[in-house]
Amino acid sequence: MEIIENKRIDEKLYHARTESGLNIYYMSKKGYTKKHAVFATNYGSNDNCFVPVDESKPITVPEGIAHFLEHKLFEESDVNIMDEFSKFGASVNAYTNFNQTAYLFFTVDYFYESLELLIKFVQDPYFTNENIEKEKGIIGQEIKMYQDDPNWRVFSNCLRGMYYNHPIKTDIAGTIESIKNINKEVLYKCYNTFYNPSNMVLFIVGDLSFDEIVERVEKVESKKFKEEIKEIKRIYPNEPKEIKEKHMEEELATSIPLFAIGFKDNYLGVPKKKQIKKDLTTNILLEILFGNSSRFYNELYVKGLIDSSFSSYFTGKYDYGHSLIVGQSVNPNMATEEITNYIKDISKKKLSQENFNRIKNKNIGGFLMGLNSIDFISNYFIENYFNDFLFIDFPDIINNINIKDVEERLRKHLLVENMVLSIVKPL
Repeated sequence: MEIIENKRIDEKLYHARTESGLNIYYMSKKGYTKKHAVFATNYGSNDNCFVPVDESKPITVPEGIAHFLEHKLFEESDVNIMDEFSKFGASVNAYTNFNQTAYLFFTVDYFYESLELLIKFVQDPYFTNENIEKEKGIIGQEIKMYQDDPNWRVFSNCLRGMYYNHPIKTDIAGTIESIKNINKEVLYKCYNTFYNPSNMVLFIVGDLSFDEIVERVEKVESKKFKEEIKEIKRIYPNEPKEIKEKHMEEELATSIPLFAIGFKDNYLGVPKKKQIKKDLTTNILLEILFGNSSRFYNELYVKGLIDSSFSSYFTGKYDYGHSLIVGQSVNPNMATEEITNYIKDISKKKLSQENFNRIKNKNIGGFLMGLNSIDFISNYFIENYFNDFLFIDFPDIINNINIKDVEERLRKHLLVENMVLSIVKPL
């Protein structure tokens, strides 16, 4: 066992590694009644082309299979997983995003029993031809539901406008056509490759015993994984720097037009911890420019071009990245024109040091406040872990960001030639 400490914020992480290669992290929160556990794999909807374990050639699997696999792991031959967690008073859930899949629960009592159940069901896949076909119908309905959701469509259309080939442009759940090609064989290939313990992490937070956590995990974890996987070969298509389509528009059932402005990032291939700094720097920039305390936000609000739904954020990994400015507006084209002119104008000027300091301190304060929330801690840990970044190092990275870093991102990232506008109008 090792203890990883950041004395600046007076927080510790306890870490152990099992014989199977699974890394376990624990943060103690004395006096907290709620306990939280997340069991996550470094595998998301972007990972559609890879070399399976014990094979030498890459395969391409159907879009949406990571999400499909997440659904299927909740099915066992003889028990209902949801009911089993309910017996312990635990609430269980799961999610798949573009880069990872996570299984989690929170509870007040019977934590260790719930933890054993979490490990066992994730490591015990049960696939049959019958239950796979049944799941296709369920997920097909979920896909149709998202296709009718204006907020999802304005977002996904924006991604399709930015990217030519990268799988980030494809819905996490796949398509009705793609999931038809999912079968038992390909599910097991994905599972055996990406659900190896060495490609996963278990994170726990609460008032617990770390020794007992490790003991319980080692007691029930699967012994079928013969060896650790040092590296999974993932293959992504070549992606041009240019955007694919400048303007995308459609009509759906919405009362007010929705818009999403995307800026495709060309500063890619950044090493993992530097990627975290880039993320933080870009999000500080967006909050300075478009946050609800900014002068520009309030000007657009007074003009009636935006409302409280207006927001902006950056997201990205080693091989992709983009900023999104989203909201609803009675005149999305005029709002976009105002935003474009504002970016062109402010790119020629120096940013306010006072505004930079305020937003940077706000981010530090928000992080410190978040350390009182078990949900925040778990989400932040998992979101960044596979970038070789432990979230307690957040203060060290953000303190190394200066206003010149932010101004450089403004001039190199928020470029009109890399901008996409997606609009969803009322029928």
